[in-house]
Amino acid sequence: MAAPLLPSSVSVLLSLHIALLLVLCSSQVGDSCSSVRDCGTGLYCGNCPAAGRTKLSCIRDLAIQPTSIVKGLPFNRYSWLVTHNSFSILGEPSRTGVERVTFYNQEDSVTNQLRNGVRGLMLDMYDFNDDVWLCHSLQGQCYNFTAFVPAVDTLKEVEAFLSENPTEIITIFIEDYVHSPMGLSKVFTAADLMKYWYPISEMPTSGKDWPSVTDMVAKNRRLLVFTSDASKEASEGIAYQWSYLLENEPGDPGIVPGSCPNRKESQPLNSRPASLFLQNYFPTIPVQNEACKENSGLPQMAQACYAAAGNRIPNFIAVNFYMVMFGSHSYKQASLVAWNRNLLTAACAAKRRWWCFRCSRQNQWPHLMWV
Repeated sequence: MAAPLLPSSVSVLLSLHIALLLVLCSSQVGDSCSSVRDCGTGLYCGNCPAAGRTKLSCIRDLAIQPTSIVKGLPFNRYSWLVTHNSFSILGEPSRTGVERVTFYNQEDSVTNQLRNGVRGLMLDMYDFNDDVWLCHSLQGQCYNFTAFVPAVDTLKEVEAFLSENPTEIITIFIEDYVHSPMGLSKVFTAADLMKYWYPISEMPTSGKDWPSVTDMVAKNRRLLVFTSDASKEASEGIAYQWSYLLENEPGDPGIVPGSCPNRKESQPLNSRPASLFLQNYFPTIPVQNEACKENSGLPQMAQACYAAAGNRIPNFIAVNFYMVMFGSHSYKQASLVAWNRNLLTAACAAKRRWWCFRCSRQNQWPHLMWV
C-alpha cells in the first residue's frame, strides 16, 4: 500500500530538510564546467547520463552539519549523513596480493568522507589473518579476494578526525562477523578510540531523548558504536544496534517508491521504544553510473519513511556513492533561505508538529529537527 501523501507544507519541508542535510549549495552548483578547475571548493565537474543529464556541471559540495544551524539540541533531534559500506572504495589497492572480486559502494577515502560532512560509517568487520579486517564478503567469511584493510587502519582515520575536530560526533554501525574473544574491543583500543566512547550505561531507553550534542562534546563522548551481534553488549559493552535504533529494510526493498518496510531485526518504524531512526537508501547491487539517478530520488523515499515512522524524520540516512548525491538539483542557497523562513513561520504559527526552536529568531532553521 502506498504511503499517504503528506500535507504540502510538510512535504516541502521534508524535501528541503534532506537537501540541506546533503548539499550546501554555492553560487557555482549547477554552473557549466569543462573540468574541476571551473568549480568551487568541494565541487567537481560531472553529469548524470542515467537521468538524461549529459551536460557537464558543478555537482557536488559538502554536507551541512545541522549543529552549525541550531546548536545544543538532544543528539536524536538531528539528522546525519551515513555512507553504506564506507570502506568499500573504488580504486582501493589490494592488501592481500590477490585481485579483489566484490562490489564497491563509495569512491572517496574515509578521511575525505568525514571531511565532506559524513558523520556515520557502516563497516563490515571480520576475523581474517589473525586480526580484524574490513571485508565486503559473503556467508560470514572474509577471503583474500574480498578483504579491504585491517579495521584498525580505518579506525585510526576516525581517531585522527575526532582529534582534529573536537566538536564533531561520529557514529559507527558494525556488521559484525568477529568471533575472536574481545576482538572488537582490541581493535578500537589499538586505534586509541576508547577515550571518545559513549557508554551503554548512558544510552537512553524507552524512547527518551539522548543528551544534547553540547553535553556529549563537553564530556568527550563523541563516538557511538553499534553492533549487529547482540552478544557483544554483555561481553564487550558494545551497543546492540536494534535495541537503540529503528531501521528500514536495506537494499532493493528499501528503495521501492511509496514503501518503507522495517528491517526484520528492527522494531516497527512507528514504535517509540528506540530514540534513533536509520533510513537505508541504496540498492542491493551498487552501480556507480546509476547512483546519481538513484540518489536524486531520496526526498520522495524520505517522505514515505517519514509517514511509515509516524511522522518521524530519520536521524541517519545511509547511501552509496555519497559524492553524487543530488548531482544537478537546482536548489540555490538564497531561495532556500527565503522559502524556508516563510514556510517555517507559517508552520510555527499553526502549531504543527515540527519542533519550533525560537521561532521568533529569523536565523534559526527548526525544520532540521523533529518530535
